[in-house]
Amino acid sequence: MKHHSLEVRQTALTLLRGGTKNAEVARRLNVPVGTIGHWKHTDRAKRGECPGAHSPECPRCDSSPLDTEAYAYTLGLYLGDGHISHYAGHRVPTLRITCDNKWPGLMDSAEKAMRRVFPYNRVCRASKVGCHDLKMSSKHLTCLFPQHGPGRKHERRIVLEDWQQEIVDAHPWAFLRGLIHSDGCRITNWTVRNGKRYEYPRYFFTNKSDDIRRLCTDTLTKVGVEWTVLARGVDPFNVSVARKASVALMDAHIGPKY
Repeated sequence: MKHHSLEVRQTALTLLRGGTKNAEVARRLNVPVGTIGHWKHTDRAKRGECPGAHSPECPRCDSSPLDTEAYAYTLGLYLGDGHISHYAGHRVPTLRITCDNKWPGLMDSAEKAMRRVFPYNRVCRASKVGCHDLKMSSKHLTCLFPQHGPGRKHERRIVLEDWQQEIVDAHPWAFLRGLIHSDGCRITNWTVRNGKRYEYPRYFFTNKSDDIRRLCTDTLTKVGVEWTVLARGVDPFNVSVARKASVALMDAHIGPKY
């Protein structure tokens, strides 16, 4: 994480107190907008100017509407490359979904889905080496992602609640798209037969959690996709889709990362 000088921080606070927007301060000082927002919040808290409690609607707490297709996709992303953290000094937990810079279209899709699931909360991008974290904070994160818990996902039980399974059953391709966009890929394999090279596409989903791989394979089976499990050494981490008809089905609903 890049550390900024006290002079840069003080300049930012002077601009913010003068009414300059966060994005403009970030542009002028070449500082991530998420960092500017954190500085602003901390400064306002020290001066007793924090806004009152923010209580956005929650589909689980008060039955407010939920974009279920966007949720299915976001759930897949979360199970792959997402995590929830609640740091000391922060009022609410933060969801982070990490996206590789090689796939800007995927990053846009993920951000759009997060905004649809959490329409009352702000989503921002935090730059890291080779990737960005899509971040948003809400006290209702664990309501919508009850799989959150201490430790790594593959070291604890991951089971969907009934209401989550109903959403996945209604939008299986959105859920699979989230899984593939996070921990999956579409590659081109090749082989040589009778001196001639043949190429063919296949999909992989790689995850250390037995439970998350099972959620993937159960959903693949429900949509008619044939799959196999390939071991990495002695560990069955890879779910493979290689049969021509199944790859065509995946291409029609998911396609390569972009």
